[in-house]
Amino acid sequence: MAEARASGLPDILRDAGLYALVAFALCVPVVSYRTEAGAAGLELLPRWPLVGLLCAGIFVLRLIQRLVLARRDARRALTPAPSQATEAVHAEPAAGQKISGLALWAFLGLALTLPAVAALASGGLGPARYWIDLGILILTYVMLGWGLNIVVGLAGLLDLGYVAFYAVGAYTYALLATTFGLSFWVCLPLAGLFAGLWGMVLGFPVLRLRGDYLAIVTLAFGEIIRLVLINWTDLTGGAAGISSIPRATFFGIPFTADEDGFAARFGLEFDSMYRVVFLYYLILVLALVTNLVTLRLRRLPIGRAWEALREDEIACRSLGIDTTATKLTAFALGAAFGGFAGSFFAVRQGFISPESFNFLESAIILAIVVLGGMGSQIGVAIAAVAMVGGPELLRNLGFLSAVFGEGFDPNEYRLLLFGLAMVTMMVWRPRGLISERQPSVSLGRARGISGAHVSEGHG
Repeated sequence: MAEARASGLPDILRDAGLYALVAFALCVPVVSYRTEAGAAGLELLPRWPLVGLLCAGIFVLRLIQRLVLARRDARRALTPAPSQATEAVHAEPAAGQKISGLALWAFLGLALTLPAVAALASGGLGPARYWIDLGILILTYVMLGWGLNIVVGLAGLLDLGYVAFYAVGAYTYALLATTFGLSFWVCLPLAGLFAGLWGMVLGFPVLRLRGDYLAIVTLAFGEIIRLVLINWTDLTGGAAGISSIPRATFFGIPFTADEDGFAARFGLEFDSMYRVVFLYYLILVLALVTNLVTLRLRRLPIGRAWEALREDEIACRSLGIDTTATKLTAFALGAAFGGFAGSFFAVRQGFISPESFNFLESAIILAIVVLGGMGSQIGVAIAAVAMVGGPELLRNLGFLSAVFGEGFDPNEYRLLLFGLAMVTMMVWRPRGLISERQPSVSLGRARGISGAHVSEGHG
């Protein structure tokens, strides 16, 4: 093994050097110079040390990756796979399966206590508003990720236009509430129904499409919805959007300072933060309902049909499964949860416009599903926390300004970090953070199955 490793070392160094050379070629036109306003106009400031640092970092990372992969391949060559072993090999649950249950309870406990913990740490509900708002944003993306996970993770249908159903739910609530004066609790199920209907409308034309063709059509569908929202000014208000959207009430009790308000009804001193905390627990309940419904559906015949469709559509048809109904139910249910999230988005913001539902939102939601592990509920939640809360964490790291300069804003590099995260995950863990899960149906005692024992590695 040592001789093989020594013989392959020059190739590994050559490959790492090639990566560094490509990085240098990309950094020269993008990173090597920076423009700043001077007395005579724009001035070019060289940043060659930063270019060298980036190239050296890429060289080291590629070198480490190749060495780790070479060691893994050598270990696999000495240890037969369970499918190739001559003796019975018991597939024990992986570490990810063992901690997924604990991670789910930890996530739930942290979500339930976040407002109280933030208030205690910050000295009150008012100073803790930033963290509660961040929690609301993260939970919104968790719910969207769990909704898209039905379509992409369970049914295996690549959907790049999921933000369209998010927009349908938001505009459904905004129009019904501002035009007919309906309450949030009445509009919430209607928003889900309308979004589910549009999911079926999308599902019919794409019944025969798979892979890249399906992705292109769903991407076009999302852009069509956005353009309709911009140009149908009589209904949607066009680019100006819809403002003064009524706020949600606590089952008919408004969060106002009046005698019939929430604080007066419960004998509390009025605080506008009560509404924010209520919205936080509202999106938490909606997200948990999405999770419970998804877990329940996975154990029903329709859930097993989704997974069969994901693995092999031809084999699915040969078993007598109606693939048309299977695809339509996946699109409709995933879209319905997107509509619920869109309705909450409208009531939280109080203003919506087509700019809030561009393709970037669909890309972020899809990235959350892919990074977390398609079909894994807890993996999607962890990825949402990392991708939405990560840039906010970078924003609060003061030492970055000392390293990269006073004008450095990590939020400007958010998309770059997203790209690096996607590339890193596809190289190191192509099946996502949590690539294993418990089987939907098991005989006797439920045991975890490894991602290596299924064709697509979803577990």
